[in-house]
Amino acid sequence: MRDKIRIFSGNSNPQLAQKICDCLSIPLGTARVRTFSDGEVMIEIGENVRGRDVYVIQSTCAPTNNNLMELLVMTDALKRASAATITAVIPYYGYARQDRKAAPRTPITAKLVADLITTAGVNRVVTVDLHAGQIQGFFNIPVDNLYAAPVILDYLKKRFVGEQIVMVSPDAGGTERARAFAKRLGCTLAVIDKRRTGPNVAEVMHLIGDVRDKVAIILDDMIDTAGTLTQAAKALKENGASSIFACATHGVLSGPAIERINNSDIEEVVLTDTIPLGDKGQATTKIKMLSVAELLAEAIRRIHEDESVSSLFV
Repeated sequence: MRDKIRIFSGNSNPQLAQKICDCLSIPLGTARVRTFSDGEVMIEIGENVRGRDVYVIQSTCAPTNNNLMELLVMTDALKRASAATITAVIPYYGYARQDRKAAPRTPITAKLVADLITTAGVNRVVTVDLHAGQIQGFFNIPVDNLYAAPVILDYLKKRFVGEQIVMVSPDAGGTERARAFAKRLGCTLAVIDKRRTGPNVAEVMHLIGDVRDKVAIILDDMIDTAGTLTQAAKALKENGASSIFACATHGVLSGPAIERINNSDIEEVVLTDTIPLGDKGQATTKIKMLSVAELLAEAIRRIHEDESVSSLFV
């Protein structure tokens, strides 16, 4: 395996890439990623990849366009260097929220990004918790959409032993996800009826379910500006929750997110490292980071050795 596989990383999440390499006992590939003064991306692959199976670890998080271009340019470089296969490991798939025409004369950018990745020369995509599962259908190449649920569930089971908890979905769309967690934790479920009044603007309306004197755990796929999260926490507190925690796979944490979390009633926010934590996030004591490195490393190993990866989807 060591002789036939190469793993490279862009600038978006080199720490996660190194953890994945450590799990597989493979050195991280040598690649020089530069940005010229005019903003152009330049990449040089520093080792032989001819006939190798190559995996590129790159989250398309902020700065989204730079990281996306790094992925595309690195893919082109590897293709022209005669790599046998190129798998894009995209822990966080940017533009995933633009997966349909939500209004007249708007783009479906998630599909455009899929076309760009495929055209660049990627043979397979591995990602984690797509915002909309149907994005897999935007690709004409295999896509493995892994779930961070086992990583988060393992932490919750150890963290809340013997406590009376309730899983909370911050909106109707996340009810299925919260129900799956509640079933595995053997706890009850609550749903917050949220009405969005504009992009990144949400208003909590009603709470469905009993949270009084319970530990409420808000579950979402991502936390962006944390507006939905903190308003949900406020509603839970008003309805008698004894303490409030939050879990999400992707910590986008843009704009005033960190400040809102610090000023909220939430005791702890559990995130995974699909997106690296910025300086402000590292400075707060309210954020707990879990790693998906072992999950992604196992997926890479199984793909390389032509084994089934279906057991990683649950």
